[in-house]
Formats: sequence, C-alpha cells, structure tokens
Amino acid sequence: MDSHLMMYGPDHKLFELAPIGAALVFIAFIFVKIARPARARGSWLLAAAASSLFAIWSGYAGLTGGWAGFWPLHQAGVWGNQIWFDLLLAVGAAWSLLLPRARSVGMRVVPWTLFVLATGSIGLCAMLARCLYLEASPQGESGGDLA
Repeated sequence: MDSHLMMYGPDHKLFELAPIGAALVFIAFIFVKIARPARARGSWLLAAAASSLFAIWSGYAGLTGGWAGFWPLHQAGVWGNQIWFDLLLAVGAAWSLLLPRARSVGMRVVPWTLFVLATGSIGLCAMLARCLYLEASPQGESGGDLA
C-alpha cells in the first residue's frame, strides 16, 4: 500500500478535521464533568459510547492502514515516540486509578487488563463503562456475567 495513502487515507480532509473535532468534544466533556455530580446517573453510557465509537474508528483505520499501521507512525521520529509514550502513560495512569474501583465492584481484572493491553483506549473505556454501570447497579456484580 502507498505510504501516503496509509498515513492519510483516501479522505485526507476528514483527517485534518477529525482531531480538531475530537479536541472540541474532549474540552466540552471536561467542562460537563466539572459542572455535574461525580456520580451522575447513566454516566456509564458515555464511556460505553466512547468505547464503541473509537472501536469503529479504529476498525476503519485497521481496514485502510493495516492492523499495525500505527506502529510506523510511532517510530517515525521524536514526535511519533512522544505520542506513543504519552499514550502509554495516559492509559497506565487511568488504569491504575480504575483498578481499585473495578476490584471493589467484583470485576475480574485480569481479563479486563488483557483487553486494555490489546486495545488501549477502547478496552479502557469499556472497562470504565462496566465499572460505572456496576457502581450504579443496586445489585452490584450479581447483576451480570460480563464483569
């Protein structure tokens, strides 16, 4: 596959606008979370939606750029390395903060951790969604088999 096509894909303009749109959604999310109660009802749906939407986007990236298309970008120079390190630090910090909460609601942390290691933010957002759902559920972990 042509390296330009692998990096930019057929929808070049979309890839210029998508990061800006994602940043605006992220900033709005931050302000909404600051303004709302920490344990807002149904907040697990937002994490589940983020996981699902990012899984779809990642599937598109995998189909157009190959399953390991991200790796050459992370090896392309100092900025590629910096982005990889930043992703590892962010997922590691978020997972470390989520782990005690996941354990407290009875989630099986080893399978969830393997899912996070395999998929990054997709698995992390799914794990967060499940944890938030179980925290809000009156029956706790007895409410399902997906923990």
